[in-house]
Amino acid sequence: MDNSEFEKEEPDLKMGMTGMDRRSFISLAMTAGVGATVGACGVASAGSNAKGKIVIVGGGAAGLTMAALLMRRLDDADITLIDPADRQYYQPGFTLVASGVYEQDEVWRSQESCIPDGVKWIKNEVKLVDPENKTISLANGESVNYDFLVLTPGLQINWGLVEGVSKETLGAGNAHSIYDFEGAQGTWKALQEFAVTGGRGIFTDTYTKHKCGGAPKKICLLTEDYTRKQESRDKVTLDYYTAASELYDIPYFTPRLEEIYSERNIPIFKKVRLKGIDTSAKKAYFEKHEAMGEEKLVTSFEESYDFMHFTPPMSAPDFVRESGLSWSEGKLAAEGWVMTDPETLVHQRYRNIVCLGDCAGIPTSKTSAAVRKQVPVAAANLASLMEGNEPVAKYNGYAACPIITEYGKVLMCEFDYNKEPQITFPFTMLDMSREQSAAWMLKVHVLKPMYFYGMINGYML
Repeated sequence: MDNSEFEKEEPDLKMGMTGMDRRSFISLAMTAGVGATVGACGVASAGSNAKGKIVIVGGGAAGLTMAALLMRRLDDADITLIDPADRQYYQPGFTLVASGVYEQDEVWRSQESCIPDGVKWIKNEVKLVDPENKTISLANGESVNYDFLVLTPGLQINWGLVEGVSKETLGAGNAHSIYDFEGAQGTWKALQEFAVTGGRGIFTDTYTKHKCGGAPKKICLLTEDYTRKQESRDKVTLDYYTAASELYDIPYFTPRLEEIYSERNIPIFKKVRLKGIDTSAKKAYFEKHEAMGEEKLVTSFEESYDFMHFTPPMSAPDFVRESGLSWSEGKLAAEGWVMTDPETLVHQRYRNIVCLGDCAGIPTSKTSAAVRKQVPVAAANLASLMEGNEPVAKYNGYAACPIITEYGKVLMCEFDYNKEPQITFPFTMLDMSREQSAAWMLKVHVLKPMYFYGMINGYML
């Protein structure tokens, strides 16, 4: 089945905003009250005449949004951004590429077009940061000095920690992952074929903190719903393996999510880690981790599959740990996440460094919605530090994870550091402990243009 056939059967699912330009989006946002839904930039709105050379490491969602906001906040901004990428991806859209809702060209723009005017761009890779001497070593052998550092390099996907696969071999043996642009495209092709041929589908998350913790659940539920829509659900069996002790750790939303898996006849296997995949034999190798008193019991087992989606382990980029910027103890140390104050987003050891986004070692989800709320706090506190003042703005851990439960419905999970619901208007008028069509409309039709035309330009924060 190709996209055109799917479009005929589900025309409403293909209603994107491909042709929407910035002016049209802003007009729609104002008319529909999107500004209220997504908040407004208030924390970092005041101007500042602070001086200093700012270097931003990483040009993803956090880095670009910080650059744009600081250019407006600082009267005489001196900002350099270091990032090697040619493209800026709207990564939350990868799930929708993998399920046929978005076309592949809808989720990226050229990086050059996304960098704010006045920001100097060094198109290179960072190899090391020397926080004592305030220098950054680049892959080409050059170095860059800074007075203040904004650390937003994102995270590192460690494909090699799943034995038998690599980024270059994604899709071999019908083992796929949407945590890669090409991988998302391959997943959509394979999902359609799986709905025709049938068989066993296996879905996994991973044992590390990872980008968008809801993504493995989304592609699992979308696969199930797609097979129902193709009238082939009785030809497939689906199993979900999670390394966690529960399907989801936000109590307000977990009961309904577990209920959905039960209703869809998708068994959940907990405390299970994926260790390797034999792509030629189509076998997945797992470890079950259990506690027997103070003793830890690990049991290995294998499962055959016909279609598989897996989530690789993730960590902070290697240079972060090698630069001495990571936590050295505690739950966030193992993967090298940056030693970041969870409220001020200032580095715990180096007061001229702020850190936000996926690499930050803070106890919240790694999502673009979290970044959107972190940026105003980080920008305000950076300006305060540049002025010689204490950082006083505080981030409460807000994050949002729109878990797509089927085509047309989303369980919109919004929460804070305490794992308490933080429902935003207009969703306060709905029962958000259950999936909603309105949340689907936001996810599919609003968030992507908001990202490209609002957020990374420093608006709608």
